[in-house]
Amino acid sequence: MIEKKQLSFWQILTMNFGFFGVQFSFGLQQSNMSAIYRYLGANEAELPMLWLAGPVTGLLVQPVIGAISDGTWSPKFGRRKPFFLIGALIASLALIAMPFSSTIWMAASLLWILDAANNIALEPYRAFVSDKLPKKQYSIGFLMQSFFTGLGSVMSNFTPAILVSFGILALSDKMDNGIPVSTYWAFGIGAIASIGTILVTVLTTSEYPPTEEELAVIKANKEKGNAFLRSLSEIKDSFIEMPKTMRQLIPVMFFSWYAMFCYWQFLTSALSLSLFDTLDQNTSFFNQAQLLTGNLNGTYNIICVLIAFPMIPIARKLGAKNLHFLSLLLGGVGLMAMPFLNDTDLLFTIPLGGGIPVSQIYLFSFGLGITWASMMAMPYQMLASSIPSDKMGVYMGIFNMFIVIPMIIQIFSMQYFVYDLLGSNPINVIRLAGACLITAGIFSLFVKVKE
Repeated sequence: MIEKKQLSFWQILTMNFGFFGVQFSFGLQQSNMSAIYRYLGANEAELPMLWLAGPVTGLLVQPVIGAISDGTWSPKFGRRKPFFLIGALIASLALIAMPFSSTIWMAASLLWILDAANNIALEPYRAFVSDKLPKKQYSIGFLMQSFFTGLGSVMSNFTPAILVSFGILALSDKMDNGIPVSTYWAFGIGAIASIGTILVTVLTTSEYPPTEEELAVIKANKEKGNAFLRSLSEIKDSFIEMPKTMRQLIPVMFFSWYAMFCYWQFLTSALSLSLFDTLDQNTSFFNQAQLLTGNLNGTYNIICVLIAFPMIPIARKLGAKNLHFLSLLLGGVGLMAMPFLNDTDLLFTIPLGGGIPVSQIYLFSFGLGITWASMMAMPYQMLASSIPSDKMGVYMGIFNMFIVIPMIIQIFSMQYFVYDLLGSNPINVIRLAGACLITAGIFSLFVKVKE
């Protein structure tokens, strides 16, 4: 077994820097896809099904890529890095094309491509931390990913608002297909971030070579041929032999990600209805709700950035599962309170430029930022010590199925009966999201974690 060296803070930062670009891309999707669909003519009831691309591609791509990357080694390119680079390149092209969508189904098709590419880059990144770091540095490795998750999403969410606020573009500037010009520029900047940050990781970080035993297995598998079928067989066997900790995390992941998909799909509509009493996408009020969605998502990601590193000593003192419970509770309470908050009563003003007002509506995003930082790190920390090191990629891929399966269930349940059950009211969907986060927090208390 290779004895892994303890890495410096800056080495851990550069090895995770590409995570920024991947999350910039995801952030653009989360804040803008529902609005893009609405601009192209979709109605509220169609939104869940139009988000199907993300979870389905995650379900199909992540475990397969994880298994294939476990069995990959190139002395020149490494094990995980080729997947980072291929995913980032395809994602960049899809980001450039997205604002030029002329129909709903063109946008949906590009989202399938974009999500597949992001998943190709994302899945090996989880295993990359476990490959490179000794176990005592797992916390800082995964929380560094939380930091870049927050930072990437902050930049992607605030970019359209910055372009408008600084007078570079006008709120009313639109392309021929009705999509705001600020969205076009934000997606272009995202394409540059996606490929540029991955290149930093690829060029500055080496990978440990496999042991002689692992190389022998990789060579034998190559001689057998058909890597895809072999990967499916390995996924099946690993699923059957799943560690107990991983099984106990299933309900935690289910309710957490069901909640977040509700939030991403319906926040813009909920804000438009709650604050401006309209769901008409042709009004300036809906445009304001879209920009506010980006600002609120950017805010919760700022909190994620700020809280990621302070969470390290807190996690050591409270334990990962207790910290995760408290974090999910804060976000859940915040979302349930969102319909009672407004955008007129000021909390404080940030002294930048002429002053940036922060209204009451931002209260829920503060709690959600703590939730998001924990979701990006604590489940993986609880899981990492229970996974065999030679199956880190495939198990991280399987674990990410526990993210996408709840999303798929959310899409079909919301599409066919839950939305109607909630009175076809997007505000009630946000309340449901808050209740699901609290439920996930309660389940996290029952997870038994290996020391």
